[in-house]
Amino acid sequence: MFDLTAGWNLSFAGCGFLGIYHIGVASCLLEKAPYLVQEATRINGASAGSLTASVLASQASITECCEDVIAVAKEARKRNLGPLHPSFNLVKVLRAGLDRVLPANAHKLASGTLCVSLTRVSDGQNVLVSEFNSKEELMQALICSCFIPIYCGLIPPSFKGVRYVDGGISDNLPQSDLKNTITISPFSGESDICPRDNSSSFHELRFTNTSIQMNMGNMYRLSKALFPPEPKVMANMCQSGYKDALRFLEENKLLRTESPMTDAALTESTATCCCEHPETRKEWLLRRLCLLNKQHWWLDQRMDLPTPMKKVLCEACQDKTGLYSKVSELLPMRVASYMLMPYTLPVQSAYSVAQRLVEWIPEVPADVRWIVGVAGDVYKQAWKGERADKRRNSEQGLRKCMSLPPSLEDTGLEANPSTVPVHSTLDLRDYWDTPNTTSSSSEHRPRTPSPSPRQVCFFVGSEDEPHDRTDQ
Repeated sequence: MFDLTAGWNLSFAGCGFLGIYHIGVASCLLEKAPYLVQEATRINGASAGSLTASVLASQASITECCEDVIAVAKEARKRNLGPLHPSFNLVKVLRAGLDRVLPANAHKLASGTLCVSLTRVSDGQNVLVSEFNSKEELMQALICSCFIPIYCGLIPPSFKGVRYVDGGISDNLPQSDLKNTITISPFSGESDICPRDNSSSFHELRFTNTSIQMNMGNMYRLSKALFPPEPKVMANMCQSGYKDALRFLEENKLLRTESPMTDAALTESTATCCCEHPETRKEWLLRRLCLLNKQHWWLDQRMDLPTPMKKVLCEACQDKTGLYSKVSELLPMRVASYMLMPYTLPVQSAYSVAQRLVEWIPEVPADVRWIVGVAGDVYKQAWKGERADKRRNSEQGLRKCMSLPPSLEDTGLEANPSTVPVHSTLDLRDYWDTPNTTSSSSEHRPRTPSPSPRQVCFFVGSEDEPHDRTDQ
């Protein structure tokens, strides 16, 4: 049972284009239990989850946020390569959407409540930021949290002079380990609000603090996180988020609608859509026509999804009536577009690169300084590694000098290493004669009897200093 006597937090997991699930959850919380949002101590988010968290913390319109998410997905699906097409700039589209949805005082409303998860580029550590001095800083933090390397670009964005990338890389569900934190994830797992798949699999994947059950449903969701599905599937995910949030509220007895609505758009009484329950014969005929044409089959009439949300989803799923749209969707035209891609893609890529270079000019000095700094750090690390290898090789050479000379090993002498200095040398010239050139034999003849181990002399010192002979 969820405890309301203590403070609570909300935490939205990163999920790419599956963020439409978070919008369904947010719409249910605003309609059925708005106090959970208004009185929350922290509203945390990572990657796409930080966008929904920022909308709730800044009291922006969740309906407009839903429109933007579906519009971005539809824009990406227009291209053959989807979001990977050179002409699709996700960072630019995201910045434009945030500037349009967030109010002018969003940074004042979000500071202290909103917690954005970031991954620092320099050391890969997770950073939670919750203080913003302007709306531009808030937008920059959200862009950093959503920036996936290579997928979104090569040079990571900066927040307050520090480079950050996607917060989901280091912590995809921030502060989920704290007590009374309501965790929200579009993947079936152990989160408080998540889909319930009918699967008997007990295997679980832990991705940076996010529980993902290993089943076919989650595999499909993972495939759609970076490549958006069609609008009808996204509408179904939004409805699933609303349904899962409502189930969580009912199980924990948290339903309460006495508080005023945070999102005024959800209370619009003038909004209507073709999926509403029929009141007149005309509306009944219109609804029957939609069902016969298999339009909006994904909407569950038993769910009380807010009317403005239903209207947005219905408009997004309507087929385009333009002649060009209908012709371009035909199979021969689609096959022809893929066959012409080797010829059209270079031209589109060149135009997109030129356009991005022009937009990059104001940020060139800061980015060049960062690139030079990274190159310098890499060089220093490589130089330190080379010096460490040389030092290790020299130490190994000194250890080899500590061993006994081969002459002692042949004669069976045993010396105590503690009594022999490292640079000591053994001179046996006084005990052994040079080879006899007049004799046919090349054997060494001793001048004196064979020395015993106690008669061996060691000379310690450098070559320039006189050596004293000491009998051991």
